[in-house]
Amino acid sequence: MKQLFSLATSLLLVVLHAQSLKDFKVPKGYQKISQAKGDLDKDGKDETVIIFNTDKMVKKNDREDFPRTLYILKTIDGTLKIWKENNTLLFSSGMGFYPEDNAPPEISIKNNSLSITQIFNTNSRHTQTYKHTFRFQNGDFYLIGSYDRFEDTCDFDYLNEINFSTGKVIVDEEHASCDEDERVIPEDIHKEFTHPFKALIKMNNFRIGENKFKIPGLKKDIFY
Repeated sequence: MKQLFSLATSLLLVVLHAQSLKDFKVPKGYQKISQAKGDLDKDGKDETVIIFNTDKMVKKNDREDFPRTLYILKTIDGTLKIWKENNTLLFSSGMGFYPEDNAPPEISIKNNSLSITQIFNTNSRHTQTYKHTFRFQNGDFYLIGSYDRFEDTCDFDYLNEINFSTGKVIVDEEHASCDEDERVIPEDIHKEFTHPFKALIKMNNFRIGENKFKIPGLKKDIFY
């Protein structure tokens, strides 16, 4: 009986919250660059996730640079409603060494979880890939997964993966050399361990690279 009451209460809160959501209209001057649909709260109905370049253009190294924003939208009675708006997760359009060649952020929805992938070059040889996964629980979206890959064309390939729900962490570093005559090449590293995360981070409190913890047995930190 208590479980049924709790479920009924939760459903009532969801309905009341949905009724208070604001209608969505594309802000003037915004340019849509990515979109995906999928069920994020296990109610059997698809949400719509859209990423925009905003209209707040600035000059960055003589290039146009647009901040980006993400909307998670619910469809209620045929009308799109703003469920979540985020301005902290996405890099701006001018990020990287060749921003004009960057692909737009990729949105994927699988197993009721939302993943955002961002790829850019940090110089003419280095590529940075970030993938962050969020799940709706306890009334908000929380970071549950991080994939961070930093690779050179021929010198190295660094990968950090974190599952925040289980605490499992994978660190993998492969080294080589662009110089065929190079004799001193760092040893490869592969570690798998569990880290005790105190709490999950809400989407709107998360900024890439502002969190860290130490890798056991190494004088290195993981930034995420």
